[in-house]
Amino acid sequence: MSSVLYDTPGPRAKVRNWIYSGIFVVLFGLVLWWAISLMAEKGQLDADKWTPFVTDSQIWTTYLVPGLMETLKAGALAMVIALPLGAALGIGRLSDHAWVRAAVGAWVEFFRAIPVLMLMLFSSALYAPQLMDVPSDTRPFWSVVTGLVLYNSAVIAEVVRAGVLSLPKGQAEAAKAIGLRKGQTMTHVLLPQAVTAMLPALVSQLVVILKDTALGGALLGFAELLSMNRQIAANYSNTIATMFVIALIYIVVNFALTSLASQLESRLRKSKKSTGAVLGAEEIDDPVPGANTAAGA
Repeated sequence: MSSVLYDTPGPRAKVRNWIYSGIFVVLFGLVLWWAISLMAEKGQLDADKWTPFVTDSQIWTTYLVPGLMETLKAGALAMVIALPLGAALGIGRLSDHAWVRAAVGAWVEFFRAIPVLMLMLFSSALYAPQLMDVPSDTRPFWSVVTGLVLYNSAVIAEVVRAGVLSLPKGQAEAAKAIGLRKGQTMTHVLLPQAVTAMLPALVSQLVVILKDTALGGALLGFAELLSMNRQIAANYSNTIATMFVIALIYIVVNFALTSLASQLESRLRKSKKSTGAVLGAEEIDDPVPGANTAAGA
């Protein structure tokens, strides 16, 4: 199957691809074998480095589970705020009013251009005791959430805008032809269809939000999951094993998030809403201007 960016490989190209794939697999296996051998020489694969995760429940109840809860709490709160804010900003960028488009566009481009870590640092400075009355123990949490919301709402706004613009122009023109206002067209026709198109990008951004909470643990002292590596390694001297277990936890959580989103996307595609909601006459001020007059004539 060919596309603008991809041509179907011929017999020779297929052979070359198999050769390149085989070489890559061999090289990857050699690198993996070297890494495992190096860790074995340094004693990182010894049983006493890994057994605490099975035999010592304190490593979970004191470090890993509380850290995971803080990660989920910060990520969930950031998602709950960033999603509707990003949707509103995305719709604002499609406004018919130039001043609305300019204001929203400036907001989106400004916060989208700044690294999320800088936004967290700025938020931490803003929540300083000299400026705001934020308790010191919750200051890292709110700094992380604020930075995530500011950055990701701007990114989500672009996802929403692109999703709506990806729809055929005939959708908006048909809604306009039957007398729908701009708000009704956006709410009842365009957004229901655009949701399924932009859902994969939105899910990817939600995964990014969850992972970016680790930035707060690195520089702001936020007690999230990855930051627990330092405390566990200090008590059990098993840095590699701890990082491996934390990575597995991230994989499981993010896989659960993407699986849930995939099920939601599948339901949306099967639902009638994926093709646009059908409005009743009572929801439209004047379904077809002049239709009643013409009918009476």
